[in-house]
Amino acid sequence: MINQIKLIFILSFILFSSLTFSKEIIVSSTGSINSILKAISQSNDYDTILIKQGEYAEGNIIVNKKLTFIGESYPIIDAKGIGEIFTVTSNEVHISGLVIKNSGVSFLEENAGIRLEEVKGCSITNNRFINNFFAIYLAKSADCIINGNYIEGVKKREANSGNGIHLWYCRDITIENNKILDHRDGIYFEFVRKGKILNNHSENNLRYGLHFMFSDSCEYARNTFVNNGAGVAVMYTKNVLMTDNHFSKNWGPASYGILLKDISDSKIEKNIFDENSIGLYMEGCNRVTIEKNNFTKNGWALKLMANSMGNYFYDNNFIANSFDISTNSRQNFNTFEKNYWAEYNGYDIDKDGFGDIPFRPVTMFSMMIESHPTSLVLLHSLFIDILNIAESIIPAITPEALTDPKPRMRMLN
Repeated sequence: MINQIKLIFILSFILFSSLTFSKEIIVSSTGSINSILKAISQSNDYDTILIKQGEYAEGNIIVNKKLTFIGESYPIIDAKGIGEIFTVTSNEVHISGLVIKNSGVSFLEENAGIRLEEVKGCSITNNRFINNFFAIYLAKSADCIINGNYIEGVKKREANSGNGIHLWYCRDITIENNKILDHRDGIYFEFVRKGKILNNHSENNLRYGLHFMFSDSCEYARNTFVNNGAGVAVMYTKNVLMTDNHFSKNWGPASYGILLKDISDSKIEKNIFDENSIGLYMEGCNRVTIEKNNFTKNGWALKLMANSMGNYFYDNNFIANSFDISTNSRQNFNTFEKNYWAEYNGYDIDKDGFGDIPFRPVTMFSMMIESHPTSLVLLHSLFIDILNIAESIIPAITPEALTDPKPRMRMLN
């Protein structure tokens, strides 16, 4: 009991001290403290640094104390293309309300607008990042929040562009309500655990709107990925939940809504795949549930490689795609059931809402294109239509086992 009283007293003293002795330091271009570096040198843990409106030509700002930075009317922190801007090495640092621009481009160092290095409990909120090599970079950090930032790079070449939000070896990071444009990858994860990417908009990036590898137990919900070089790539990962996202207008010879490679025990649910070259590409994927998604107006709604097994496709809508499904194998080890196929022409005599004859979504022409891509020029020709009809009656090339035994008669809302 005495030890508990001592512990309560010590914690109360620490909390009282931090509340009582923390102070606000004002940075102003016309004041006695006219630089952020000077303010940091005069600060202590838990102080607040208020940066007045104006332009500050500063970079290589090392934050090694538990500080809060607040910008008034979005002051501009401009590194003039030299080095990194903020490098945070202390826990519990909070940065908001700043314009952070022009970190240096380097082929040896990954200069960022803000870097969090081996920290916990930090937040980067409501800032504007303009023309940085990397905008926000987290390494070996945990329990941090990246929220409400506008991030815009300069779209040139992949070698000259870093990522908008880059995480390496992190855990329990929440990335929410950010808009990311014109970087190499909009959001990049590598060796991340329990990350959450929520309500972000990633557009017009050179490579991927979202790119993550070796990052287990992460959640991606209500994001929009539009007009990126190759859409979204998810690789070498398990226990991924991707729900209510919108993948749109990712066009090109190697563009996808989502590319899944070596993914297992995951769920892809309630997403919209609209006007992509390939809506969903799956290679080496196992025990993935694809449920209640809309595939509309894609070149290929789904490309399913032969080494993907034990996956489940339920209650999806396939509407107005050039090809609903393409595969490179005559075998099938996946389950399709209760999907809506706009191309289905069957009947429902018993009126249970499902077709009375199975639907075969793989056409002979889609199999031909896998081995002879140039034959795509024959799309919608009468000759190909006749071959597809003949193949549907007497299968010779398409995978006989890849059928939906209970196709829906009406699309799901």
